[in-house]
Amino acid sequence: MKVALIGATGFVGAGLLDELLRRGHEVVALVRKPEAAAPREHVQFVKADVLNADEVQRAVTGCDAVVSAYNAGWSNPNIYDDFMQGSRAIVQGVKAAGIKRYLVVGGAGSLYVNGQLLVDLPDFPAFIKPGASAARDMFAELQKEAALDWTMLSPAVGFHGGSDAQSRGRTGHYRTGKDEPLVQADGQPGDISVQDLAVALVDALDRNEHVKARFTVAY
Repeated sequence: MKVALIGATGFVGAGLLDELLRRGHEVVALVRKPEAAAPREHVQFVKADVLNADEVQRAVTGCDAVVSAYNAGWSNPNIYDDFMQGSRAIVQGVKAAGIKRYLVVGGAGSLYVNGQLLVDLPDFPAFIKPGASAARDMFAELQKEAALDWTMLSPAVGFHGGSDAQSRGRTGHYRTGKDEPLVQADGQPGDISVQDLAVALVDALDRNEHVKARFTVAY
């Protein structure tokens, strides 16, 4: 399958790139500076601004599916607006290119605990709330998209670059849930390595699972 990947140079995107190549997919990676990317077999690095729907359309045309790990940058003071603009431009570009299958990595903040969104709870960390709020609102818009066979993956609540699970690497194993966070046996928030997060999303692509649905994963 020929797959367009957005965010290939980021933490999650790099894991997705490795997993897509491991499965034998051809990858078109949308990046800001293709000249800075290290050449890899079966990867075509294409210059594209994901805030521009026309550039997204041009870059993804001819692909069978689009996978997005777009993140506007946690330290970006305009993360909410940039995330929403980018997410909307990506969706517009994918639809304009005539591609149906769209898989996106969202946030854990849109998961529910006792009927409330995590991001709306009073103890939700303030420093990530703008980005998490954008991911929540992106998901709300995605649910209205009739033209796309979309899938959104919400990472485990404990998932981040320095989490304990990152040392586990790729095991190929994970549990899935839907709209509520998965927890560990001791009640602590669920966690997963970036490699196994990628396994879960590429499984959804290869098996055509979780179509027009959100799912979450953890060990």
